[in-house]
Amino acid sequence: MKEKKEKKAIQGKRKVIITSIVLVILTVTMCFCFPPLFKSLNFGLDLQGGFEVLYEVKSIDGSKMTDEKMNSTYKTLSKRIDSLGVSEPEIIIEGNNKIRVKLAGVKNEDDARRQLATVATLSFRDTEDKLLMTSDVLASGKAKVTEDASGNPAVLLSVKDKDKFYAVTNRVKDYKENMIVIWLDYDPNTNHFATEKNSCGTSGSNCLSAATVSQGFASDVIIQGNFTTEEVNNLVDLINSGSLPSKLTEISSKTVGASFGDETLQKTLIAGIIGVICIVIILVLIYHFAGIVSSISMIMYTLLVFFIFWLIGGVLTLPGIAALVLGIGMAVDANVITYSRIKEELYKGRSLEMAFKIGSKESFSSIFDSNVTTLLVAVIMFIFGESSVKGFATMLMITIFVTIITMIIITRSLLKVLINTGYFSNKTNLFIHVKETEIPDIKKEEKPKVIPFRNTNFLKPTKIFVIISCIILLGGGIFLISQGGFNLGVDFKAGSDISLVTKQKITKKQIKEDMKELKLKETEITINQENIDIMISNVLNANQVKKVKNHFTDKYTAKVDIGVVSNVVKEQLINNAILSVIVAILGIIIYISLRFKFSYGLASVIALIHDIGMIFAIFAITRLEVSTMFIAAVLAIIGYSINDTIVCFDRIRENLDKINDKKLTKEKLEEVTNQSIRETFTRTIWTSLTTIIPVLTLIFLGSREILEFNIAMLIGLISGTYSSIFIATTIFLLVEKKNIGKKKKIKKVYKDDLEEKMIKGVNC
Repeated sequence: MKEKKEKKAIQGKRKVIITSIVLVILTVTMCFCFPPLFKSLNFGLDLQGGFEVLYEVKSIDGSKMTDEKMNSTYKTLSKRIDSLGVSEPEIIIEGNNKIRVKLAGVKNEDDARRQLATVATLSFRDTEDKLLMTSDVLASGKAKVTEDASGNPAVLLSVKDKDKFYAVTNRVKDYKENMIVIWLDYDPNTNHFATEKNSCGTSGSNCLSAATVSQGFASDVIIQGNFTTEEVNNLVDLINSGSLPSKLTEISSKTVGASFGDETLQKTLIAGIIGVICIVIILVLIYHFAGIVSSISMIMYTLLVFFIFWLIGGVLTLPGIAALVLGIGMAVDANVITYSRIKEELYKGRSLEMAFKIGSKESFSSIFDSNVTTLLVAVIMFIFGESSVKGFATMLMITIFVTIITMIIITRSLLKVLINTGYFSNKTNLFIHVKETEIPDIKKEEKPKVIPFRNTNFLKPTKIFVIISCIILLGGGIFLISQGGFNLGVDFKAGSDISLVTKQKITKKQIKEDMKELKLKETEITINQENIDIMISNVLNANQVKKVKNHFTDKYTAKVDIGVVSNVVKEQLINNAILSVIVAILGIIIYISLRFKFSYGLASVIALIHDIGMIFAIFAITRLEVSTMFIAAVLAIIGYSINDTIVCFDRIRENLDKINDKKLTKEKLEEVTNQSIRETFTRTIWTSLTTIIPVLTLIFLGSREILEFNIAMLIGLISGTYSSIFIATTIFLLVEKKNIGKKKKIKKVYKDDLEEKMIKGVNC
C-alpha cells in the first residue's frame, strides 16, 4: 500500500514537472510573440502623430442629407484619402450629418485638408459663364498627367459622352467668342471669366483653362496652363477622386506631432508593463502556484486581446491601451473570485479536488453577472460615445470576452490538470496559500479553524462612511457653485486647445503677449514640467491653425499639438454624455432587478450615483479638467462599481436562500448581510488593489493626455470599493427590512391550468 502511494506521488510529481515545463515554454513563446504582433498593429494618430478632422455634411443644393448622399460622400473621401497615401485611415459616419476622418501618420495636414474638403466639381462654360457641360461627360477616374505642345505639365481628360461633347463643341465654334472655359468649383458669386481671363490657368485661380474651339470634335481634352508638376498631380488626384456630392464644413480638428505620439506610446507602455509586473507579484504572493497559473493566463489574455484587435483591423489608441491595462486588473477579478471560493471550501474541511469543483461552480454566477453589466456599459459607451470613447469601449468589450476565455476557461482547465495529478492534494499551502494545519478534519468533526473577519461588524462603521461621503459631496457642491461650474475642457467648452513642448523656459506673460500678437483670447494657461497648455475661446479655422503652429514653432522651436472643437460638437458631446450615463444606470437597474430583485437593483444604482457624485465632487474641488475621457472614466466606473456590488449581493442572495422566509427577522437579515460582507471582503480588497495598481502606474508614469481619466478612475475605484460594502448594503437592508413579515402574493391556479399541466408520461 505504501509503495503504491509512493509510486502515485512520484507520477504526480512528474506530471507537475512536465506541465510546468510546458507552461514555461508557452510563456516564453508568448513573450516572443508580443513584439512582432504589437508592431503589426495599426496605431491611432495619438500614438504616431497625424491629423483628425470632423466635418458637418450639407447638401450643395440645400436639400436634406440622405443615407445615400452620406455614403456617397464617404466613398469619395475614401478615394481622396487613397491618393494621399495614408495607411489605415479611419472614416466614421457620426449621426445623420457628420463624418470624422482620422489620418494617422500624415505629414502635411494642409495638403490633407485641401484634398479632403475641396468640392472638385468640373464644369465647362462659355465666356459669359453659362453652363455648357458638367463633369458627367468625362470618364470617371481616367484623368492623367500629360504634357502640352510646349512640354509643360498638363492634365488629360478622357471624354466619355463623345456625342454630347461633339454637339457642344460644334455649337461653340460658331460663337462670337468661340471658347470653352473649364472651371474647378465654379462659384457664381465670385467667379467670372471677364475678370479672371488673364489669370486663367495660373496657381490659385478656379479658372483652369480657356480653349478656342474652331471645330466640333469628340476626342479627349487637355487642360493646359502655367501649372507646376505638383499642381498637375494634385489636380489629377482631385478629378479622379470624384466630385463631392455635398459640402463639408470643418467643425473640429486635432493635430498630433509624431514626437508627441512616440513619447505617449513609450510612456503608456512602460506604465502598463510595470503595472502588470506588480499584479503578477501580488498574485504569486497571495495565491502561490495558483497565482503563477493566473499570471500565465494574464499574459495569454493580453496577447489574445492584441491578436483579436489586429484580426478585426482595429486602430490602437491611447484610450484603448488604458482600457487594456484597466481590463487586466478587472480580468484578474475572475480568478480572485474563484480562488477565494476555493479557499473558503478548504477552510470548511473539503479536499482540494472538491474545493476546486465547488468553488468553480459557486463563483460562476458572480463572474457572469459582473461581466455582463460591464459589457452593458461598454455597449452604451460605444453607441453614444465620441471617437476616443468609442475606442475605449471597443477595447473594453474585447477584454470582457477574452476574460471569459482565458481567466475562466483556460485558467480553470490548467488548475484542473494540476489538481488531478494528486501532487498538491496535501500541499495546499504551495498550491493556493492555505496551510494544511488550517484545514479542519471533517472525519474528526473538527470545526472550521479559519473564518476571515470572524468578529468584524462591517455594518457598524456605515454611518462614518456615509458622513464622509456627505461632506465630500457637499463640499463639491459648494465649490461648484462658488467657482461657477466645472473646469471644462475644450471638448465641452468649444474653442481650441494648444499644447506646446519646448526646451525653452516660457512664462505666462510671454504666452499672453503671443496671444495678443495672434489676436486670440486665452481662457486658461497651464505650465508644467513637460509641456504648456493654452486654452482659447476662439474656434480656429484651418488657416489660423497653420498660423498658430508656425508662430510657436518659429519662436520657441516648439512641438505644437492643436485641438479645435466648435459649438456644434460641444452641444452634441454634452447631450451624448448625459444620455449615456442615464441609459447606463437604467440598463443596470433593469438587469439587476431581473437577475436578483428590485431591492438589489435600487441599492446598486444609489451606490452608483454616489460613486459618480464623488468623482464629480472631487473634480469640482480640485478643479481638474472635465473632458470626453472623463465621461469615459465615469462610465467605466459605473461598470466596475456594479461589478463589486454584484459579488457582494450574489453572496447575500445565496446565504438568504438557505433561510426559511418565515424564520427571517430583521436581526437575522443584518446577520446574513454582515456574514456575506465578511466572506467577500478579502476578494473585494485584492480585486480593488489589482485594478488600482495599473491605474496608479498610468498616473505616475503614463502619458499626461489621459491623466484626468486615470485620476477619475482612481477616485471611482476607491469610492466604488467602500460604497459596495457600506452604502449599497445599507440601502438594501433599509428596503428589505420593510418587506419582512409581508405576505407574498400567491398566484391563483385555476382548474383549467391544472388540467393543461397534467401531461401523460411527464407528470401523471
